[in-house]
Amino acid sequence: MVNGSVMSRKDMREPDRFQVVANQAANWLAARKKQVTLIGGAALVVVAVVAVVATVQSSRAEAAGTATSALLETVAAPVMAKAPEGASYRTFPSDEAKQKAIVAEADGLLSVYGAGRAALALLVKADALYALKDLDAAAAGYEAFLRAAPKDDSLRFGALDGLGLVAEAKGDLDGAGKAYERMAQDAPGFADRADLERARVLAAAGKKDEARQLLAKFAEAHKDSALSGLAAQRLADLGAK
Repeated sequence: MVNGSVMSRKDMREPDRFQVVANQAANWLAARKKQVTLIGGAALVVVAVVAVVATVQSSRAEAAGTATSALLETVAAPVMAKAPEGASYRTFPSDEAKQKAIVAEADGLLSVYGAGRAALALLVKADALYALKDLDAAAAGYEAFLRAAPKDDSLRFGALDGLGLVAEAKGDLDGAGKAYERMAQDAPGFADRADLERARVLAAAGKKDEARQLLAKFAEAHKDSALSGLAAQRLADLGAK
């Protein structure tokens, strides 16, 4: 888990707090749907738990944890033209308005607590900037998170994946391929997905032979991966050499 810690018995005795954080984490992951589309169900549960633990752990820093929780509540806020009468939750009239609010809140949190105590805000902000198509700023945010987060932080894969998405959105397929190669090395728990994404961008860049080679080795390289079937299908779709 994040920072090598586990949830304490005290955390487990706080079901209301856990449920709130779990809902926030799940909604944050849903907002990152482009990043988690290919993750299998079991892996998605693991990622959700990691996000929950990250936030519960940050709550031990009290004020910083409260601010982080509030930021995730904004991420989870629905987009709708008009909030239902009597609604106690926050809503936004457009996704653009919501993403701008996320950036502003993350900036405020970071200005008070710094990247060391609020690293998750860097990742959330980068995702919002990506959604706003501010690609250079998003890439800088993902790199900032990677610098601030511990080397064993289980959410590093999200920033590494984000760098691949940014490069692809900019039309830099070679850069995207390198980003996914980096993801496989630096976040080995997600190496299977990184290889699958790398094969996809290699094929899109016209490097189909390289893509075939990567996919042909997939089952052997990732013996327990839930993505093996998808890798085999993509290899078949590429056709014979």
